[in-house]
Amino acid sequence: MRQPSYLALLESGELEQRVARLMEMLRVCRICPRDCDVDRLNNEVAACYSGLLPIVSAYTPHFGEEPALVGTRGAGNVFLGLCNLRCVYCQNYQISQTFKEQRKNEISFVRLAEMFLELQAQGCHNINWVSPTHFAPQLANGLLIAAKRGLRVPVVYNTNAYDSVEVLKLLEGIVDVYLPDLKYSDDDAGREYSKVTEYVRHSRAAIEEMYRQMGDGFEYDDSGLLKRGLIIRLLVLPNDIAGTQESLRWIRDELSPNVAVSLMAQYFPTNKVGLERYPLISRKIRWSEWLTAIEQMESLGMDEGWMQDFDSAAEYYRPDFGNAKTPFRDILDFQKQ
Repeated sequence: MRQPSYLALLESGELEQRVARLMEMLRVCRICPRDCDVDRLNNEVAACYSGLLPIVSAYTPHFGEEPALVGTRGAGNVFLGLCNLRCVYCQNYQISQTFKEQRKNEISFVRLAEMFLELQAQGCHNINWVSPTHFAPQLANGLLIAAKRGLRVPVVYNTNAYDSVEVLKLLEGIVDVYLPDLKYSDDDAGREYSKVTEYVRHSRAAIEEMYRQMGDGFEYDDSGLLKRGLIIRLLVLPNDIAGTQESLRWIRDELSPNVAVSLMAQYFPTNKVGLERYPLISRKIRWSEWLTAIEQMESLGMDEGWMQDFDSAAEYYRPDFGNAKTPFRDILDFQKQ
C-alpha cells in the first residue's frame, strides 16, 4: 500500500527543512497573494486576521466530501478559522468571518498534531485541511510533529485556490491530494463577491502548480480510497456568476480533459447575500442552471469526477458551527444507518 509522501520526506530530513522554510515565510508574510508583509512570527496580524498560532474551529470525521475521500469512516476534516477571502455567501462564515470570536480557538503546534492523530485514531481515511491557505506553514509544522508520532494517513489540501505558488512548491510531497475550488472565471466577480483582486490569475496559477505536482491521474488503495491526485471543485452560482463554462474550458485546454471535476449544487444564500447589494446571488440555483452546467461538461468532453445531488445538496451540506463537534448533518445521518 502506498505510504504518504511526507513519510519519505520525514525520513530524509527534507520535511523538517521544508517546514523551516515555510515558517520563515511568516516573517514577512506572503503566504497568499494578499502579500501583507507583516511579521507573523512576532504575532503581527495579517489581513486574514491571523497571527502566529493556528486557529482550529472544529475537527471531525466528515462524510460530505467526494466519495473517494470519505470511504466508510469519513474524511478527517480540520476546519481552520478565519480565511484570506471574504466571500459574501460563505457557508462557513461562522468561523471564517467572526474575527474576534475565533481568537479563542488558537492552539499550539503540538495540539494541532494531536488533533491529526486523534482523527487517525478514529479511523478517518485522511487529514483534510479545510481553508488551509493562511495557515499552511503552521499546518506543515503540525504535520511534522504528528508524523514523528505515528501519523500515516494522506493529507488533503482543501483550498479556495487563492494560494501562493511559492508555498505550494514547498508543499510538494507534503500534500497527497489537492482539492481546490475554482470560484470564478472573471476578476470582477472575485472583487464583488470574495473581496480579492486578480482571483482568476492567482487561482489558475495555483491550480497549474497543483497539476504540475499531481497530473490528471489518481492513485487509489485496495479499498478504492484516493491516496494521491487533484480534484477541482466548481460551485455553480446563480446567474452564472461563477462563469462555469469558461472555467471548464480552461481546465480542459490548459490542464487536461482528464482532470477530475467535482460539480457542486450546494449553493445556498447565506451570510451577507440577503443584503440588497447582492441581488444576483440571493437565491438557490435553479434546475435549469444546474442542467446547463452538466451539459457544458458533457459538451466539452469532460467526464471525470463527481456531481452532487441537486435536490438535497443545498440543505444537506449546510453547516452549523454552533456545534463544533458535529457541525454537519452527514455524520449524524451516517451513524443512524
